[in-house]
Amino acid sequence: MPDRNAEPAAPVRRIAISELLRGAREIEIEHAGRIYRLRLTSQGKLIMTA
Repeated sequence: MPDRNAEPAAPVRRIAISELLRGAREIEIEHAGRIYRLRLTSQGKLIMTA
């Protein structure tokens, strides 16, 4: 049963990949002390690797 006193969840932020990449095909993202690479493939798919 849902908690009626719980605050509503914040809306999920949406960011266009074009805004995130800003013309690049690859960016690095830092999280918890690790670097991840987010890459846009030639087929328009996204790949994230550590």
